[in-house]
Amino acid sequence: MTGWHDDDRPREIVPDLIWYVSIGFWATCIFGTALALIAALVWLTVPARAAEVGIASVYRGLPSEGGRRTASGRLLDPGALTAAHRSLPFGTLVRVTHGARSVDVRINDRGPFVRGRVIDLTPAAAGRLGISGLGRVRIERVQR
Repeated sequence: MTGWHDDDRPREIVPDLIWYVSIGFWATCIFGTALALIAALVWLTVPARAAEVGIASVYRGLPSEGGRRTASGRLLDPGALTAAHRSLPFGTLVRVTHGARSVDVRINDRGPFVRGRVIDLTPAAAGRLGISGLGRVRIERVQR
């Protein structure tokens, strides 16, 4: 028994491979879609109640009149109550709490790209929280 089968004939791999690939493709299409729907439902329900705690920073190096474009394509306004977050969808309203103060900001940019920081605030939002540089904050999605 030196061959691939008991009768020493090479096994025909290609037909088996095609069958397995086609079954795998259809299973992925069916179950992958179902898993994507389940993940979307979980994302819509669970993160709305989850809170994120970490360090907030203030946008630095901004011209006083703004003018820089954010990742969402809008002009950055230092006087607006907006923020940058790595993963929350653009337009998401979040409540940022620092000590006893809180402010609702809208996510319109990506960042911060510094390890340990969870959100970048505009100077106006940071001012309402009493943050001048870095501050420990709690972030919660607001349902409206």
